[in-house]
Amino acid sequence: MNIGPYSLPSQVLLAPMAGTSDKPFRMICRAQGAGLTTSEMVVMQNHLLNSNKSKHRLDFTSEQSPISIQIAGSEAEELAESAKKALDFGADIIDINMGCPAKKVCNKAAGSALMQNEKLVEDIIKSVVNAVDIPVTLKMRTGWNEENKNAPTIAKIAEDFGIKMIAIHGRTRSQKYNGEAEFDTVKKISKLVSIPVVANGDINSPEKAKEVLDYTGADAVMLGRATQGNPWLVGQVNDFLITGKKAKEPALDKKIPLILSHILQIHDFYGHKMGTQLSRKHIFWYSMHLDQEKGRVFWPNINRVSDHSEQYSIFHDFLYSI
Repeated sequence: MNIGPYSLPSQVLLAPMAGTSDKPFRMICRAQGAGLTTSEMVVMQNHLLNSNKSKHRLDFTSEQSPISIQIAGSEAEELAESAKKALDFGADIIDINMGCPAKKVCNKAAGSALMQNEKLVEDIIKSVVNAVDIPVTLKMRTGWNEENKNAPTIAKIAEDFGIKMIAIHGRTRSQKYNGEAEFDTVKKISKLVSIPVVANGDINSPEKAKEVLDYTGADAVMLGRATQGNPWLVGQVNDFLITGKKAKEPALDKKIPLILSHILQIHDFYGHKMGTQLSRKHIFWYSMHLDQEKGRVFWPNINRVSDHSEQYSIFHDFLYSI
C-alpha cells in the first residue's frame, strides 16, 4: 500500500491513541512489523508547543520514516498552520483527526465533531492539503450518530481534494467505544474511492483482521486498543496476512525482556517521576494480558509504588513468577 511516495512494508498499521501511541510504544510496534505508526493527537498552538506533553508527543528522534503526525483542531486555517508547523518536527505525513470521540475534544468542535459539518470538512481538507507538500491522510468514524452515517460522503470529499489515505473506525461518535464496530460502512467506502482505505475497530486477532479485509475490500487494517499490553499482535496479524498461517504465541521468556525494556524506555523518555506514573497503565495491561487472575491481585500493590527503581524491580519479579 502506498501513501504518496511512501510504500508501506505491511498491511498492519498502529492507530493513533492518546496516552498509548507515544514514542516508546510506536518504536516497539514498528519493531513488531507495523507498516506505519502515527503520533498521539497534537494541537499545534504556540502556547502549547512548549509544554512537556507537546515536547514528548513531537519527539521522533531515531524513529523510522515515514513519520506520521496527527493534528487536531476545529478551523481550516488553524489546521493548515498546524500542518506547516508539523513539518518542523519531521513530519513525512500529516494525519487529520476527525475520529476522536472524547467529550473534551468534541466540545471544542474538533475530532469526530467535525463530521457534523461537511462544508467545514471540505474547507479543512483543502486548506491542509494546500498548505504542505507531503501526503495528508484522514482518520474518522462512520458518522456522528446512527442517523448520520456520512463517512462515505466525507470519504469522497477527501479523495476529491487530495487526501492520500482514509482510516475509518467502525463506530459512530455517539457510540464512543460501546457496542461492536461495523464494517458495512468501510466496505461502502472501499467501493466508492480509489485511494487506500484502512479498516479500524475491534480488530483483536489475526483471523479478525483477515475477515475484515476480505469483507470490506480495504487495503489495510489499523490496530488500536487490542495492542495495549499485547504489541506482539502486530506481528501475528502481519504474519497471518502474509502466510495464511497463524504463528505460535511468543513464549513468555521471549515476551518478558521486551516488556521490561518498554518500562525502562518509558522511565528514560519521560524522566523517573513522570515515567513511573505513565508506566502504570502499561504494567496493568501487560499483567492482565499475561495472567488476568494474578494480574488483578498484583495490580493494587504496584499501583501505589512511586519510585521508578522499585516499580521496575517489583514488576520484574512478578513477571518471572508467572
